[in-house]
Amino acid sequence: MELNHLRNALWMKERGHEVRVFAPEGTPFFLQATQVNLPCTSIKYQPKYFAWKAAFQLARLFKQQAISHVFIRDNRDMSLIATLKSRMGNAISTCYFMEMQLGVSKRGLLHTLRFSYLDYWFCPLKGLAQQVRSMTRINPKKIHHLPSGIDLKGFNALNKTTARKQLSLPQDAILFGLPGRFDPQKGQLLALEALNLAQNKNLHLVFLGEPTKNEQENILEYMERKIEQYEVKDRVFIRPFMKEMDVFFSSIDALLMATKAETFGMVTLEALAFGVPVIGSNAGGTPELLGQGKFGILFETLNPLDLARAMDEMASNSPQIDAEALRNHVAAFDHQKVCHTLETLLATSNAQ
Repeated sequence: MELNHLRNALWMKERGHEVRVFAPEGTPFFLQATQVNLPCTSIKYQPKYFAWKAAFQLARLFKQQAISHVFIRDNRDMSLIATLKSRMGNAISTCYFMEMQLGVSKRGLLHTLRFSYLDYWFCPLKGLAQQVRSMTRINPKKIHHLPSGIDLKGFNALNKTTARKQLSLPQDAILFGLPGRFDPQKGQLLALEALNLAQNKNLHLVFLGEPTKNEQENILEYMERKIEQYEVKDRVFIRPFMKEMDVFFSSIDALLMATKAETFGMVTLEALAFGVPVIGSNAGGTPELLGQGKFGILFETLNPLDLARAMDEMASNSPQIDAEALRNHVAAFDHQKVCHTLETLLATSNAQ
């Protein structure tokens, strides 16, 4: 969430907009923003509700600095900017970038009142926009489909042989990759169980990441025990996190998205940008990102047997998924197109 917010701020600055960050000093977002030379103003942590004093102080700062638009991604900040909007009126446009599914209906009086102070509600997927229309009472004119952007420069696949050599991976294996921190919610254990159940015994897994910090249970040790139990030690590879992902994506035949329900998987887009097909759960935003299965294979979420079926199918049919078609699909998410759409929407008057 914070990384997406920072990326958007930088992209808009590069396009000539004056951007300022307001965040609690010492937070990762504040520190990252200062590191990339975005002007930052320190504010205190605010309660989820009744942050009237802070809203009045922000209103004064915004007026002094002639700030016309405020953007949030964390729904815990909604009450703050609702109060800010009530204070500043049309002098400020309030914009919310949705990052998570609603989960439950938000049609009650309190939610409706709070949402009424939003000028723009941006949804990264069409399915999420429909969810907002059906589960809230916000003015539909304020709801806009705006994908999360991705900077496609530099997404050039390396030679697979070279990439696998760099990661010490077998050259002749069918290799599925799963990046991300080692966590029960990320699907590494599900992937191991599916590998054990798959009929094709030339399927291999590479996990890229590290354990979640301060976890009471060492998930890596548990993964290693499962690898021993399933007798797949020669078909599973664990590699440390790397900042530059081009070698990883260039080395694999397909990406696994094995979480229960990913709202908007940036890793999915990154894989497609490299021309790598994706196996993803049929929940959350993954089906829409994969064109309902056109650009990958969907499996029943949390079902290891169905994931094994999808892995076998991918191994048999992967040449039918054209890498260039995957890249063309991702072009719609190019950050320059997304920023242009945002600029066009913000140039219109506030929805009433």
